[in-house]
Amino acid sequence: MILFFAKVYAAKVPVTAADLLNDRVLPFFEQQGVPVLRVLTDRGTEFCGAADKHPYELFLQLNEIEHTRTKAKSPQANGICERAQQTLLNEFYRVASRKKLYSDLEGLQVNLDEYLVYYRKNPPGKRCQGRTPMATFLAGKKCVAEKNLSSPLAA
Repeated sequence: MILFFAKVYAAKVPVTAADLLNDRVLPFFEQQGVPVLRVLTDRGTEFCGAADKHPYELFLQLNEIEHTRTKAKSPQANGICERAQQTLLNEFYRVASRKKLYSDLEGLQVNLDEYLVYYRKNPPGKRCQGRTPMATFLAGKKCVAEKNLSSPLAA
């Protein structure tokens, strides 16, 4: 199951990486009652730097989120993220750029948000056993709550 988040930016920098977490990821998991304890990223400069100066690292510290990094020069180690990027490229960006000429990032973001709503509500492939990504997430959340009553998810 790939339940992913996306936002359009003009630059690939630490502040935009932190903004995506703050604007999309953390509110979603908070709404679901699921704490974000750790994030896994590659070793890109937008994610990694001096812990006391790097905006993304500082944002994670501020929100008490552990930062795990994939092995260097090993895209297989970050396969889920690579697959999500491939899905967005093939199913959204290539299709959207053939249908419309975007004059600004806001228009592209509107269409991207519409695609993400569609994606979460429609069955993707075999990995979800016929369930939508959102239904798979909710089933996993329920399973964790049932098996670990002391978990914050059980509430």
